[in-house]
Amino acid sequence: MYEIKNRKDAQVLRGQLALYGLPRAGSDLTVKKTKVDWIRKNDNVYTEISDYGTFRDSLRAPIHRWFKYPAGYSYKFVEAKIRQYHLKRRDCILDPFVGCGTTCIEAKRHGVDSIGIEAHQFIHWVANVKLNWQIDLFEIGSYFQKVMEYARNSIGSTYANELPELVHKCYSPQNLTSLLAIRDAIRHVVISEPIQGFLNLALTDTLRNASKAATGWPYISPSKLHERIHEKEAFAEFQSQVSRMLEDLEFIQMYYCNTDADVTLIYGDSREPHDCIEEGSIDLALTSPPYLNNYDYADRTRLETYFFGWYRSWGEITENVRDHLMMSATTQVRREEFSEGGGISENLKNADPKFYTELLEKVNRLSEIRMNKGGRKSYDCLVAGYFNDMFLVLKQVCRVLKSGSDFVLVLGDSAPYGVYIPTHEYLARLALAVGFSSWKVEELRKRGDKWRENPQRHNVKLKEVILTLRK
Repeated sequence: MYEIKNRKDAQVLRGQLALYGLPRAGSDLTVKKTKVDWIRKNDNVYTEISDYGTFRDSLRAPIHRWFKYPAGYSYKFVEAKIRQYHLKRRDCILDPFVGCGTTCIEAKRHGVDSIGIEAHQFIHWVANVKLNWQIDLFEIGSYFQKVMEYARNSIGSTYANELPELVHKCYSPQNLTSLLAIRDAIRHVVISEPIQGFLNLALTDTLRNASKAATGWPYISPSKLHERIHEKEAFAEFQSQVSRMLEDLEFIQMYYCNTDADVTLIYGDSREPHDCIEEGSIDLALTSPPYLNNYDYADRTRLETYFFGWYRSWGEITENVRDHLMMSATTQVRREEFSEGGGISENLKNADPKFYTELLEKVNRLSEIRMNKGGRKSYDCLVAGYFNDMFLVLKQVCRVLKSGSDFVLVLGDSAPYGVYIPTHEYLARLALAVGFSSWKVEELRKRGDKWRENPQRHNVKLKEVILTLRK
């Protein structure tokens, strides 16, 4: 590995990488000043508290910005909690919905051990790549040059017929051919698995940057109505993204690679126990679970998983992703499985009969309302399934937390078909039923204003909160 000990080493490395067609943004002084300022801002741990539940800060932060995942929360929230709870070396944070790795990245940066659980296989892969900080930067540059040369020479040898129609709609034939050439070049040229992952993640970000379609959260819209006027050229966008990621890695290796924090990423289900997490071993649990707002997290990565050949159809995504995620979208619902007692689990009924009765009343009300709605969305089943699943998550987190430790959640309430569901209050009541001793709520921001002009939208005031559960 090329070891960076000081500014001179960094300047030498920049010169070497430039030989491989990877010029850096700005002068050494400009880049370093930006990075050092980022450190100082983090030392002050200041950001608007209303942004804690958003990905806005992370879009500008090294490593975090490698994959745009607006379902995540601010890295500054994680940092603030690490300091608030005075976590230190060999303390351990658990994130049962780690997503693309925000919690584990910040824990590692601060020298704190962490465990993350993620049931979405593609997102779990993203987190793994973002947490590998030991890659040889010079070797990446060398492979990058070979990939670009191979890709440019092989354009046209790969046919796009293998790809689902959605992918074709997102690009011009020329840009799609270039993207496929880069994808296949990485497969053929790069023998190092970590570097292959690094370049594939750079290509993943390129997919949305180079698309002519609207590619924002939560879904991708390849219709003529939403097309961009100008499509960005694939090779140039890929090179720019590799350069940005190398710049971030250089920064991390200069300032944080001496941390010996352990990171464990589990591809699995947070509703189930995991042998590698001992009972009573966790100092702090921190997460932002899926909100009860009908976002389909499996569909969020449909473009990427189609392009890389992970899946080829809606059915394959359902079988390999949706069916493994906790209930958070009506696209996951099979109504025949929700016939008895409104679909609410007997576990909830036994744990808190009063809560069960209250929830059942709202589920039944949703069931009646949906019959008069055009889409007849299965919000009744969604609500029942959501709390069934979160009850199991709460049980597992309570089991592995140390006595007196906290489980901190960023979450929002909801009002499907105008029926208000106080998610934070309901989860707090379930938490007491599984063994937590107390809870408190801190409001972050109001939600839903951007939809107020929609005539189909309810007028229930919603909010985002921090729910803290004490074991």
